[in-house]
Formats: sequence, C-alpha cells, structure tokens
Amino acid sequence: MSIQQNIESLFGSIFSERSLKRVEKYILYLASFGFVVHLAIILLNNYNIIELSIVGTNLFSNPISALYTPFSFILIYEAFLLVYYIPRSFTTAVGKQYQIMSLIVIRKIFKDIPLVDLNANWLENANNQQLIFDLVGVLIIFFLIYLFKKTKENLPIKPVSEKLDRFIASKKLVSIILLPILFIVCIVSFSNWFNGVFIEQTFNEDLNNLFFNEFFTIMILADVFILLLSFQYTERYSQLIRNTGFIISTILLRLSFSADGLTSIILIISGIVFGLIILLIYNAIEKEKTT
Repeated sequence: MSIQQNIESLFGSIFSERSLKRVEKYILYLASFGFVVHLAIILLNNYNIIELSIVGTNLFSNPISALYTPFSFILIYEAFLLVYYIPRSFTTAVGKQYQIMSLIVIRKIFKDIPLVDLNANWLENANNQQLIFDLVGVLIIFFLIYLFKKTKENLPIKPVSEKLDRFIASKKLVSIILLPILFIVCIVSFSNWFNGVFIEQTFNEDLNNLFFNEFFTIMILADVFILLLSFQYTERYSQLIRNTGFIISTILLRLSFSADGLTSIILIISGIVFGLIILLIYNAIEKEKTT
C-alpha cells in the first residue's frame, strides 16, 4: 500500500461518518452538562455559598451568562469540523472559519447582555455600546457569509486529476496532524482557565480569546503550509493569489482577538469582506478562461 493510500485510509478512519456522529453526540452531552453545571455555580455564587467575585467577571452572577458554556462546546465542535473540511478546498475551510467567528461574536453577546445598564444613556454607556456593536456586527457578518457561500457555489467545477488527488492526500495528512495538536491546545487552555478561576482566582484573560487565539494562529500556519504544498500542483496565478488572499483574511480574523470593542468587529468584517472580494475576482478570472 502506498503512502497516499495509507493517508486516505487513516483519514477515513478518523473522520468517518460514524466518528463524526459520535463526536457530535458527545459534544451535545457535554454542552448540556456544562450548561447545568454553569447554572449551579451561578446559583451557589449568588447565595454566597462559594465566592468567585475576585475573578472580575459577570460570568458567574447572571443565569443568561450560562448560555456561554454550551456555545463554547459548539464552537469546539465547529473547530473539529474545520479540521475535517481542510482537505476539501481552501474556500470551504475559510468559509468555516467565518462561521466560527460569527459564533464567537454571538457567544460574546450572551456574556455581555448581563452588563447592559437599561437606566443609562445608551450612547454613553460603554457596555451598552458594545452590545449594539456586536448585534449589528453579527447581522453584517451573517450576511457576508451568505454572500461568500453563494459566490462559492458559482465556482467552476474542475475534473479531478492525479495531481489533485496527491494534493488532497497532502491536505488530509495536515488534518490528521492538526487534530491532536488542537486537542492538546484545548485541554491546556481549559486547564489554565480552570486553575485561574477556581484555584488561584486570578484569571484575567478575555474569555473570547481563550483557545481560539491559539486556534487561529495554528490555522494560519496550516494555511501557509498548504499554500506551499499547492506550489507543487498548480502554477495558476489566480489560484495562488486566491489562496494567499484567504490567508490574509484569516490573519485579519486573528488580529480581532487582540482588539476591543468596535475595532474587533471591524477587523472581523474586514477579514470576511477581503476574502469575499478575493473570491469574486477569482470567479471572474476563471469564468473568462472557460468562455
């Protein structure tokens, strides 16, 4: 059996339909269990049975904040699916990254809603402004993802060649390597958060950056590696520019974790808009070649 066949077999075993269904089921169980546990911690904290106010977050004082936990598990599952989608195409993987960013913003809304002050002037209160930025940002991001998906459907279908098969096998190997790395990053991030909140009670990092900061950094490195691999299988200028543009788009998404407030939302929207424009130009070039 050749190396390519071994990679195909291993990928098929790890990401089989049965495995995907099993991961989905376990994530659902964990999300439900985490939601109940989070609600219980909020109850204990509000009745002063345990003291978590030193953490400096509203995550353990309002029941609405408990929605943050199941959404976190859903995001982890989406990250797993992104690793699974990597061999399909650059465009599919980037589209999944956009979806993950939209869910991160939605999850942030659940954490920030309890901070809203209904008695304050909405244009003067920073927490109220942030909620407006996030709500409008989600709508814009959701619409841009729709446009990206519609544009992706207009991509010309190309026949599968032997060179393309080898390239897909290479990307499957990247997915196989990425999976344990992301699992380790997830465990380490959760351990650091748990230790900081419940043991040392000194954890001050923004929860929205937890895990996904490192996750998008790893995805940028993986995208660059795949881009380098693609040089062996294609010399088409338009495809190389498209793939490079998608990497720039991912970098903009990654930069949003280092920004706050409106700047963070603008960086996310800018990253998706950049990727959408790159895809529109690529489609136009490819259609000209087929006419």
